[in-house]
Amino acid sequence: MSTTQESGAYAAEEAPRLGWAEHAPEVYKAMIRLETAARKGLDPALYELVKIRASQINRCAFCLDMHTKDALAAGESVERIVQLSAWQESRHFYTEKELAAIELTEAVTVLTEGVPDEVYDRAAEHFEEAELAQLIAAITVINAWNRFGVTTRMTPGHYRPGQHG
Repeated sequence: MSTTQESGAYAAEEAPRLGWAEHAPEVYKAMIRLETAARKGLDPALYELVKIRASQINRCAFCLDMHTKDALAAGESVERIVQLSAWQESRHFYTEKELAAIELTEAVTVLTEGVPDEVYDRAAEHFEEAELAQLIAAITVINAWNRFGVTTRMTPGHYRPGQHG
């Protein structure tokens, strides 16, 4: 018996269901253009927090792998990334502006209740209208990426920071 088996072998990596970008290259290219347009004018750290939080909610392992690595490479702290899934209990790790963006991310990602006025209004207090429009676009784009990743079961663990940047 090998040492790996004795200490508990890792589960087998699941293969992706479909290489969707290869089969829908025009959609993939359009998504890249949309991603580029959506991030304009947004603070890069805030942008990564939004992408990580939406990906946590949507359980997109591939996107979590990508965006946590990119955030760490850009200087984000492990502590803030780890606490993001419990941001309401660890508000002191984030600025009021970041909290408004995270809360809006949750509301836009989980649309079953719509986006409550108080959540939207709190975001509007911290973001100029143009920046708020960009934030909404960024949240929408990561949710679209998450749906591709989850549906096609894109495999996490192989991404290197900046690989798709």
